[in-house]
Amino acid sequence: MKKLVILGGGTAGTLMSAKMRRALPRDEWSITIVDQDDDHVYQPGLLFIPFGMYERRDVIRSRARYVPKGVDLMLSGIDVIEPDDNRVRLADGTLLPYDFLVIATGSRIAPAELEGLTGPGWQKSIFDFYTLDGALKLHQALEDFRGGRLVLNVQEMPIKCPVAPLEFLFLADWYFHERGMRDKVELVYATPLDGAFTKPTASALLGGVMEEKGIQVETLFNAGEVDSEKRILSSWDEREIPYDLLVSIPTNMGSEAIERSDMGDELAFVPTDKHTLQAEVAPNVFVIGDATDLPSSKAGSVAHFQGGILEQNLLDAIAGRAPCADFDGHANCFVETGFGKALLIDFNYDVEPLPGRFPLAKVGPLKLLEESRMNHWGKLAFRWIYWNQLLSGRELPFVDSHMSMTGKKAPKDNPVAHVAA
Repeated sequence: MKKLVILGGGTAGTLMSAKMRRALPRDEWSITIVDQDDDHVYQPGLLFIPFGMYERRDVIRSRARYVPKGVDLMLSGIDVIEPDDNRVRLADGTLLPYDFLVIATGSRIAPAELEGLTGPGWQKSIFDFYTLDGALKLHQALEDFRGGRLVLNVQEMPIKCPVAPLEFLFLADWYFHERGMRDKVELVYATPLDGAFTKPTASALLGGVMEEKGIQVETLFNAGEVDSEKRILSSWDEREIPYDLLVSIPTNMGSEAIERSDMGDELAFVPTDKHTLQAEVAPNVFVIGDATDLPSSKAGSVAHFQGGILEQNLLDAIAGRAPCADFDGHANCFVETGFGKALLIDFNYDVEPLPGRFPLAKVGPLKLLEESRMNHWGKLAFRWIYWNQLLSGRELPFVDSHMSMTGKKAPKDNPVAHVAA
């Protein structure tokens, strides 16, 4: 019996286990998925918890419920991966051999990477919302907030869901308006980027939305230290931003198991071929989702699009053929802008977000690079799609792994729209 081992039971690992269980003969292949606990968190929902739009019960379910029949779920920590010996050593010392390995270990926040962040103010005047515990505690902090300066800081890129910090500020603007105290709150966005977002077109649009909402943007702000007693965030170039409430997006890093295995880059993300998703460390190791070092967004939609590519390439590798499916960096993100509206952006490695309609030309029904209530409802509806379709590894209607130009308005001076910076 040959063995496929998948490390990580989040979005990427779960959908790949479903795809490969359907694709591989059960009498020839065993599939094992490993994660440290049984709590599957719907991570896009963490954004809504601080504002009371979602509760804990809305974002967490049992992993076992979504692991397909015929796939073994092992609840265990991972000690190290030993690619030279084709095995994984689990936290309890168990050795798990494999013929092929899929690394889907995701990413984690590492607040200790910023001096002072985890000091006396941590979870008192400083919070995150990239963890369930952090989002729940931030909800209480916002309920208790009576005014002052709220600063959101992205420590460094890359981060999971790069639009989430912007969405948080847009929702905060709405939240404080609804409480009748927006005039008592100063919202500040401190980012290491030179604009609101990574893609120039979307950055200009989103920066304009921030200006309209009265959100101050501090660009090229590379945080170096937090003084939680004085409530000051400082950058390496000695700029200082005072705050009353600091919402931090700490350094995002890959799994500690990748660090221990000496398989990652300086942030413990796995060096991966950007097109085939094959790990550089060995030809029988593939990587998907947030665990990669790819120049694509770390988001659930990206893991979904990668899944179709990885399935083809795994089957090619298993058959002794060179992987030929080509991931183009496709990402698709709803951006909540508050007041019941949202934007939608669709892009890849080479093509910036463009205006138009999605996924069908003329009829949409979703608008690209334009606020609409339909986009907001699309964002909320994605939770149902996530639990009921995406995790099962099924393709979404009219949405392909490769980005389509259908419905998009390409710039007149460049009809193929290869305009990304």
